[in-house]
Amino acid sequence: MAADIELLQGKWFVAALEVDGQPAAEGMLSDARIEVKGDRFTSKGMGAEYGGTLTLRATGKTRQIDMKFDVGPEAGNVNRGIYELKDGSWRLCLATRGDARPKSFVTKAGSGHALEILRRKRAKVRKAVAAPAVAGSTIFEGEWRLVAGCMNGAEIEDSVVQWVKRVTQGKVTTVLAGPQTMLKVEFSFDGSQSAGTIDYLNLYGSNKGKKQLGIYELEGDLLKFCLGAPGAERPGEFRSVKGDQRTLTSWKRL
Repeated sequence: MAADIELLQGKWFVAALEVDGQPAAEGMLSDARIEVKGDRFTSKGMGAEYGGTLTLRATGKTRQIDMKFDVGPEAGNVNRGIYELKDGSWRLCLATRGDARPKSFVTKAGSGHALEILRRKRAKVRKAVAAPAVAGSTIFEGEWRLVAGCMNGAEIEDSVVQWVKRVTQGKVTTVLAGPQTMLKVEFSFDGSQSAGTIDYLNLYGSNKGKKQLGIYELEGDLLKFCLGAPGAERPGEFRSVKGDQRTLTSWKRL
């Protein structure tokens, strides 16, 4: 596959990304890119920096790719996939876990597959225009970056913290780790106050349909939450210790 590795040389910008059937949120891909030099790749703009080596092979009409990571949080792992080079685009479908290679350029919930479309030119990003508050907006509206977190008494590692954000539109919040949806909830709270109680109804994942009770505090651009596990009592303080199954997080407005 010498010809293909030569065609891949240089920078590629991520034009579209879908993981487990969920497309990446708007704005997540503005600086996402992969650079290929020889058989090495570097991925940037998706939180942590990743790097490793590429192996290409052809089996019949199918082109296969193995991405072996040796830099970043995925170091030591191999993502196996299929790819296509057509009309100036590079299309990839990768298995982000396990050894089973995708058979088609499709992802669905729980598959562990990621579908990427990359192009040589960066997509034009629309300039953000401030909009007036709309009906249903809350004090949590907009995008927030994770500053620190603790789950069940264990601190969330900095390598993870740096690429997690929450996006709130109306009364729905989505938490993303890079392109991956970690949490999607509909919420209600005690009113537009600086501190109070908040209730989650999970809309996505293994806790779909379950409720969680929590507390929050807003001071300037710093937002803090402490949520109990699904079905558990509401926390009475901003604290998480081993065994309590609570999630304690702090966020800064973007």
